[in-house]
Amino acid sequence: MQEKQTPDYIVLFVIITLMTLGIIMILSASSIRSHAMYKDSYYLFRHQLVWSLVGILAMIFFMNIDYHIYQKNAKLILLITIAGLILVLIPGVGRVVGGSRRWIGFSFFQVQPSELAKLGVVIYFSQYFTRKKEHLDSFSRGIIPPLIILGLIFALILLEPDLGTGVTIAGTFFIMLFVSGVRLSHLMMLSLSSLPLLYYFIMSEDYRRERLLSFLDPWGDPLDTGYHIIQSLLALGSGGFFGVGLGHSRQKFLYLPEPGTDFIFAVLGEELGFLGGLFVLGLFFLFVWRGLKIASSVPDMFGSMLAVGLTTMVIIQAVINIGVVTASMPITGITLPFISYGGTSLVIMLSGVGILLNISKSAVD
Repeated sequence: MQEKQTPDYIVLFVIITLMTLGIIMILSASSIRSHAMYKDSYYLFRHQLVWSLVGILAMIFFMNIDYHIYQKNAKLILLITIAGLILVLIPGVGRVVGGSRRWIGFSFFQVQPSELAKLGVVIYFSQYFTRKKEHLDSFSRGIIPPLIILGLIFALILLEPDLGTGVTIAGTFFIMLFVSGVRLSHLMMLSLSSLPLLYYFIMSEDYRRERLLSFLDPWGDPLDTGYHIIQSLLALGSGGFFGVGLGHSRQKFLYLPEPGTDFIFAVLGEELGFLGGLFVLGLFFLFVWRGLKIASSVPDMFGSMLAVGLTTMVIIQAVINIGVVTASMPITGITLPFISYGGTSLVIMLSGVGILLNISKSAVD
């Protein structure tokens, strides 16, 4: 058996297709909002084009960097991740937008540390599970230490607040924990014990509690807490099987909240219909298949864990976003990977894909 020495072109095809579709949908979905906010219908579209170029360059860069370098520098990456999450909480450093302190602003751009944290924790936990593989059957020596790290990162992200990203990171951690080979009894115990904590985090804030109640009964308050979900469902329902046509969405005319970011899948479903939505789901399923195939074909545990983590990071976020848009989950405020507007998110996701493509070069045929 020999290493391929070439990247997984199916993964590359999936990502380029999703990005291309995303740019087209941002042009359509964000035009009204761009004009209302900036008096320029193409403002957000042009910015996304620039970030897409930066993201592609980042993907190419990381695709050509040996992934083992992250194993050697995992602790440093974790420290940088934690430092970024602390900095964003400092008044005067972190920028408050929409009631959340999630961004660190610079002269020409701003960075979202919680997005960087997704990649940072995947790298660190991949290294940890590889280094401690002989102790993973011990709850105290193998599982408690990474749980403390996860708890710290989750708490910092929750202070922003950004529950959606926190849940994405926690979900990715639990999948990686399962794949690493820990005892199922330990995993079940952790899963069950996390439910009361999740319930507390949701019910401890009024806006989170209202989101949960609106998810259970959006028509109970259709003009306030249930408004987002109802408008999203109206968009999807209006699209039917074939859609109303690209660029012809009615819900993007300031009816649908965040049509270019959190609810872009609703606009996509309205304009491209059930078939368009099914096409996007098919691409994400294809990404999962190739990501897990890469993970199972890599000869070393670190590469395998890293591939699982990177794949899971993308898919959990996609599932949450689409779940919110289709009223299958409470609103969390999280974007659809590679399709939604967002600079930091896109660049981080494409950097992760670049690492995954580098890992795929080492896959054994």
